[in-house]
Amino acid sequence: MTRFAGKTAIVTGASRGIGLAIAQRLVADGAKVVITARKQEALDAAVAELGGPESAVAVAGSGDDTAHQDEAIATAIETFGSADFFVNNTGINPVYGPLMDLDIDAARKIFEVNVLSTLSWTKKVHAAWQSEHGGAIVNVASVAGLRPAPGIAFYGVTKAAVIHLTEELAVELGPNIRVNAVAPAVVKTRFATALYEGREEQVSAAYPLKRLGVPDDIGSVVAFLLSDDAAWMTGQTLTVDGGVLLTGGV
Repeated sequence: MTRFAGKTAIVTGASRGIGLAIAQRLVADGAKVVITARKQEALDAAVAELGGPESAVAVAGSGDDTAHQDEAIATAIETFGSADFFVNNTGINPVYGPLMDLDIDAARKIFEVNVLSTLSWTKKVHAAWQSEHGGAIVNVASVAGLRPAPGIAFYGVTKAAVIHLTEELAVELGPNIRVNAVAPAVVKTRFATALYEGREEQVSAAYPLKRLGVPDDIGSVVAFLLSDDAAWMTGQTLTVDGGVLLTGGV
């Protein structure tokens, strides 16, 4: 497929897992990609998987570092000529347990990375390219932002904020920039290992489709939202959950 020929996407948190799957799908559909993550070695391996420097370049750094954001966006424009698509996939959840036990400094860091950096990236992509040329943005949220999620409650709070931020940005940035989100349930990645490791069969039994997600399940939906097939969609959050919310689970 070449539906994204001539387009450039920035995908954050893309050295592995969902972010890498998103980047792989975009490259398969003809886009060039700039991927980010914290570790250069993992990014170098991801670039190789994506077809090398003709298809992808990597910029290492922390997602909430504004200098890193500037560098990644400048790299996209200087290397591939544009920054048409932005996929905000970076997210952290370093704590597990009830809100009453949550360290406030940890909560502050989760909010900084999951919410404020989402806005910062969007502002910078908008200023550098999309305000003049248009484009599309997809934020990776979570079903934890749609329903209470005991154990990962504050992560869910931040993802609820991402969903609302998506809606506000969609209103402000239309008509030439579309902003949507995806809300996955448990996807089999290193990030989500604690949610299913050693009990995958038990966890997946709650899903009507009787399996957990895989990164490609999310990559294909993100590609759809960025494409002209979703040209009349903005401010939407697509739940990609194997049906688990239908059963009352998260």
